Amino acid sequence: MRFIPTKVHGILDYIVGVALIAAPWLFGFAGIGGPAVIIPIVLGVGLIVYSLFTKYEWGPFGVIPMPVHLVFDIVASLFLALSPWIFGFSTEAPNVWVPHVVVGVAVILVVLFSQPQPAKVKAARA
Repeated sequence: MRFIPTKVHGILDYIVGVALIAAPWLFGFAGIGGPAVIIPIVLGVGLIVYSLFTKYEWGPFGVIPMPVHLVFDIVASLFLALSPWIFGFSTEAPNVWVPHVVVGVAVILVVLFSQPQPAKVKAARA
Protein backbone atom coordinates (compact mmCIF):
# COMPACT_ATOMS: atom_id res chain seq x y z
CA MET A 1 0.00 0.00 0.00
CA ARG A 2 3.06 2.26 -0.21
CA PHE A 3 2.33 4.09 -3.44
CA ILE A 4 4.21 7.39 -3.00
CA PRO A 5 7.58 7.06 -4.76
CA THR A 6 10.64 8.47 -3.00
CA LYS A 7 11.02 10.95 -5.85
CA VAL A 8 7.63 12.47 -4.96
CA HIS A 9 8.32 12.17 -1.22
CA GLY A 10 11.54 14.14 -1.73
CA ILE A 11 9.75 16.98 -3.50
CA LEU A 12 7.23 17.09 -0.66
CA ASP A 13 10.08 17.19 1.86
CA TYR A 14 11.46 20.44 0.48
CA ILE A 15 8.01 22.01 -0.01
CA VAL A 16 6.96 21.14 3.55
CA GLY A 17 10.33 22.32 4.91
CA VAL A 18 9.91 25.76 3.32
CA ALA A 19 6.23 25.89 4.34
CA LEU A 20 7.12 25.10 7.97
CA ILE A 21 9.72 27.88 8.01
CA ALA A 22 7.17 30.32 6.57
CA ALA A 23 4.17 29.06 8.61
CA PRO A 24 4.33 31.67 11.40
CA TRP A 25 4.00 34.44 8.81
CA LEU A 26 1.64 32.57 6.48
CA PHE A 27 -0.81 31.89 9.32
CA GLY A 28 -0.25 35.18 11.14
CA PHE A 29 1.18 34.00 14.44
CA ALA A 30 4.78 35.16 14.11
CA GLY A 31 4.12 37.98 16.57
CA ILE A 32 3.33 35.74 19.53
CA GLY A 33 6.85 34.32 19.65
CA GLY A 34 7.85 31.36 21.77
CA PRO A 35 7.57 27.66 20.97
CA ALA A 36 4.63 28.09 18.58
CA VAL A 37 6.91 30.07 16.26
CA ILE A 38 10.25 28.40 16.95
CA ILE A 39 9.12 24.77 16.53
CA PRO A 40 7.95 24.91 12.89
CA ILE A 41 10.98 26.95 11.87
CA VAL A 42 13.46 24.56 13.50
CA LEU A 43 11.64 21.48 12.17
CA GLY A 44 11.47 23.03 8.68
CA VAL A 45 15.21 23.72 8.64
CA GLY A 46 15.88 20.25 10.05
CA LEU A 47 13.69 18.61 7.40
CA ILE A 48 15.56 20.38 4.61
CA VAL A 49 18.95 19.47 6.10
CA TYR A 50 18.24 15.76 6.61
CA SER A 51 16.59 15.62 3.18
CA LEU A 52 19.80 16.92 1.62
CA PHE A 53 21.61 13.98 3.24
CA THR A 54 19.04 11.28 2.42
CA LYS A 55 19.84 8.51 -0.10
CA TYR A 56 17.07 9.29 -2.57
CA GLU A 57 16.59 11.18 -5.81
CA TRP A 58 16.59 14.62 -4.14
CA GLY A 59 19.42 14.03 -1.64
CA PRO A 60 22.65 15.35 -3.15
CA PHE A 61 24.81 14.04 -0.30
CA GLY A 62 23.13 10.61 0.02
CA VAL A 63 24.24 9.45 3.46
CA ILE A 64 21.01 8.72 5.40
CA PRO A 65 19.08 5.60 4.28
CA MET A 66 15.47 6.27 3.30
CA PRO A 67 14.03 4.11 6.13
CA VAL A 68 15.96 6.23 8.66
CA HIS A 69 14.66 9.38 6.96
CA LEU A 70 11.11 8.06 7.37
CA VAL A 71 11.71 7.50 11.10
CA PHE A 72 12.96 11.10 11.40
CA ASP A 73 9.79 12.21 9.60
CA ILE A 74 7.54 10.29 12.00
CA VAL A 75 9.30 11.53 15.14
CA ALA A 76 9.39 15.16 13.96
CA SER A 77 5.75 15.04 12.81
CA LEU A 78 4.51 13.55 16.08
CA PHE A 79 6.41 16.26 17.95
CA LEU A 80 4.94 18.95 15.67
CA ALA A 81 1.37 17.64 16.03
CA LEU A 82 1.63 17.31 19.81
CA SER A 83 3.59 20.53 20.41
CA PRO A 84 0.52 22.71 21.10
CA TRP A 85 -0.22 20.55 24.16
CA ILE A 86 3.39 19.88 25.15
CA PHE A 87 4.20 23.61 25.18
CA GLY A 88 0.77 24.93 26.19
CA PHE A 89 -0.26 26.94 23.16
CA SER A 90 -3.31 24.79 22.33
CA THR A 91 -5.48 27.48 23.94
CA GLU A 92 -4.30 30.13 21.48
CA ALA A 93 -6.37 31.04 18.42
CA PRO A 94 -6.84 28.19 15.91
CA ASN A 95 -4.53 29.89 13.39
CA VAL A 96 -1.70 29.22 15.87
CA TRP A 97 -2.12 25.55 16.80
CA VAL A 98 -4.14 24.03 13.93
CA PRO A 99 -1.28 24.29 11.36
CA HIS A 100 0.99 22.35 13.74
CA VAL A 101 -1.54 19.54 14.09
CA VAL A 102 -2.62 19.43 10.44
CA VAL A 103 0.91 19.42 9.01
CA GLY A 104 2.08 16.89 11.60
CA VAL A 105 -0.76 14.48 10.83
CA ALA A 106 -0.45 15.03 7.05
CA VAL A 107 3.26 14.19 7.08
CA ILE A 108 2.60 11.05 9.11
CA LEU A 109 0.09 9.97 6.44
CA VAL A 110 2.60 10.69 3.68
CA VAL A 111 5.21 8.57 5.49
CA LEU A 112 2.78 5.67 5.90
CA PHE A 113 2.17 5.66 2.13
CA SER A 114 5.76 6.37 1.02
CA GLN A 115 7.98 3.71 -0.47
CA PRO A 116 10.89 2.88 1.84
CA GLN A 117 13.50 2.70 -0.94
CA PRO A 118 14.18 4.62 -4.15
CA ALA A 119 13.32 2.71 -7.36
CA LYS A 120 17.02 2.32 -8.26
CA VAL A 121 17.78 0.59 -4.96
CA LYS A 122 14.76 -1.74 -5.32
CA ALA A 123 15.72 -2.62 -8.90
CA ALA A 124 19.31 -3.40 -7.86
CA ARG A 125 18.09 -5.79 -5.16
CA ALA A 126 15.69 -7.65 -7.52
